[in-house]
Amino acid sequence: MPRADFYLIDKPRFREDPLLLVCELAKRAFGVQQPTLILTRDFEQAEAIDEYLWSFDEDSFIPHQLAGDDDDANTAVLIVPPGVEVADRPMVINLREVCAPGRFDRVLEVVAADPAEREGSRSRWTDYKKAGFEVNKHDM
Repeated sequence: MPRADFYLIDKPRFREDPLLLVCELAKRAFGVQQPTLILTRDFEQAEAIDEYLWSFDEDSFIPHQLAGDDDDANTAVLIVPPGVEVADRPMVINLREVCAPGRFDRVLEVVAADPAEREGSRSRWTDYKKAGFEVNKHDM
């Protein structure tokens, strides 16, 4: 059964910097050798995550790149802005306002503390449940 985990940002360190949680989740996925897609809201967010993954943890390196190159299949973490087509992967970190498309085993929904974002996450929660996902919530 596919799984959807909603990470609701609540802790001050993530409230101040929501992309830190995205990087932490990508690091965990890489640590268990889970090929991962990060679906971003726009190209600017994709570039910001790309930059952040280079510097957020001085003690580790997460192989990553913006999607769309010939070596996408060989890169552990692909950052995917809207409009870029990529092959499905087992793990998806979704930052978009709609449910993640494609086939995957697990989707991680990162939800900012903003009330409008929380409202959007409720409809995605319902949509994932209707699609047969096991759905879980984590306060971060």
